Order: sequence, then structure tokens, then C-alpha cells
Amino acid sequence: MIENQPEVFAQHYAEAGLAEKSVLYWGKAGQRSAARSAMAEATAQLQKGLDQLRLLPDNPEHQRQELEFWKSLGAVLQTVKGSAAPETGNAYARARALWERLGYPSEFFQIPYGQSIHYAFRGEFDLAQQLADDLLRLSGQRNDSSGLILGHFCSGRNLMSVGRFEPSRSHLEAVLTLYDPVLHRSLVDEAEIRPHVAARASLGIVLFCLGFGDRALAESRAANAEARALAHPPSLAASLALGARLISLYRDNRALAERADELAAVATTQRFAHWRAEGKIYRGWATVKNGDVARGISLLRSGSTAFRDTGAETVTPYHTALLAAACDVAGQIEEGLTLLDEALSIIERDR
Repeated sequence: MIENQPEVFAQHYAEAGLAEKSVLYWGKAGQRSAARSAMAEATAQLQKGLDQLRLLPDNPEHQRQELEFWKSLGAVLQTVKGSAAPETGNAYARARALWERLGYPSEFFQIPYGQSIHYAFRGEFDLAQQLADDLLRLSGQRNDSSGLILGHFCSGRNLMSVGRFEPSRSHLEAVLTLYDPVLHRSLVDEAEIRPHVAARASLGIVLFCLGFGDRALAESRAANAEARALAHPPSLAASLALGARLISLYRDNRALAERADELAAVATTQRFAHWRAEGKIYRGWATVKNGDVARGISLLRSGSTAFRDTGAETVTPYHTALLAAACDVAGQIEEGLTLLDEALSIIERDR
């Protein structure tokens, strides 16, 4: 009963004024919901645990409990609200303050990882890479392979986004070399996606940009196949989004439409706002290429708006360029040129 419905016990203890017990079971409830990919429920349960913690004395034991809650909430919010969302950044900032106060314990290396991802999605790549470098340094000093995996993944994604493809490739390949499915099983709880799956999907894009088209598609397909086999929705959504971005660079509109539809289905079912928006964008581009230009432009516009509403800036120039290309197909030349200027201005600002 306790294992199956910890939230019931958490609520009863809260109503009885037993905050210590309530905190314990809200934490169990949030972890259980997150493990089932019930992210909205996990968010609410973790927040209730934090509310109960405020009723307890401020001492090191309770600070560590609070750190656990903010760390878990940050990871869940990455999925529900998006990595760039202000709520996600706030959760990781609160966790960071507690982590520093407690002396940077190694078991919380996912906190600088989460912060790095947050700033990268907001287009603040210098800060994102500084956090990744710090994570790699600390993990190396403590010989912590989990921290190294997270640090290499952040670095690979950051460097990919700013066009430094060779060093990006080295970092992403380091993730695949270091990852052990048994030793690093807990990383999915810490990162909320399986880093080796997302690293492989990202490597596909990097290899394409380096001129290895066949290998790029092979890595992308392998990432998607593994994510499906693992039956882990956040990892599947991440790999599908990266895969759709890669396929959009080819002329395989049928494959792009299929990938975008699968992404939209997963994201809609799981209420993943960020990935749902990306699915709509790539479905829009496939629709334009298949001849339904007006509907495709509508999907591109609404998807791009929803994407930026999550606070995300990374990849926005590419999405804007797709909309510009669609406008060109529709004969809307002036708007297309305006959109290209907008994309270039974002790139210049984020350099």
C-alpha cells in the first residue's frame, strides 16, 4: 500500500501536522511518478513536499532534503515546462545555492548539468559552457564517471550549437565510451533523459555537419531505436526531436513527416510542451514540402511561437529559416527576407 500510494500517506501526515513524515512520503510519491513518466503529478507532489519542508527547522539535514526536492523538481520541469523555462531555471538556482552551502556533494552533479542545459536552451552558450567545464573539472578531480558523462554531454551539445563540430564530436563520443548501462542506470533519474541516447542523436547532427551523411543517419536511427526499446518517453522525445532536425536537412519528406508525427504524439500524450512545439514545426516543414504550403506555414508559425514561449532560443534561427524558406515557396519574398534578417540577428546576439 505504501509503495503503491505514497501520496495518500503524505497527505494524511500533512493533515495530522506531521511534517517530517509528510516530506518523506511526498518525496517517495514524486520519485515514483517521475519513474513512471507521470511528470505533471511528480511536479505537484514535489512542490507539496517543499511546502511541508518550510514548516521544519532550517538545519543541515533539512537543507539536504530540500536540495533533493529542488534537484528532482528541476529535472521534472525540464520535461514538463522545457529546459529553458524560467521555472526550470529557478528550481536549479535554488538547488545550486543549497549545493554550494553543503560543500558541493558529488551525488548532486546533476545540478550544474541542469543549469548548463537551461542556459544552453536559452541561447546563453558562454555561461552554459562555463558550467559544463566546471562540472568536468570537479568530476575529474573526484574521478566520478557519472559527472564526466553529464559534463561531456553538456559540452558536446553546447559546442554543436555554436558550430564547433570537431570538439563537439569528441565530447559526444566520450559519453558513449564512458557510459555503462549497469553502472550508470541512475543517470536517467538525475538527467531526466538517458544521456547516451541524446548524445547519440546529437552526434548524428554533428556527423552530418562534418560531411558523414550515412553515419549521421545511422547514429540517429540507433538512438531512436534504443529510446523506443527503453520505453522512456522523455528520452524518446529528445531523440525524435534531434532526429527530425537531422532529417529536415535531407529531402526525405515522408520520413520527416513520420518522425514529426511520432514526436508530436509522444509529446502531446506526456504533455511535453517544448517537444510538442518542435513536432509541430517539423510537421509544418514536411507539409510545405509536400505541397500544402498554407497549412505548412500555419504549423510553422504556431510551432515556432509555442517553442519560444517556453523561453527557448537555441535552434530558433533554424526554425526561423525554415519559415523563411516556406514563405519563399509561397511567393512571400519580403517576409522571407525579414525572417532571415531576424534569424541572423539572433545568431549574432548569441555568439
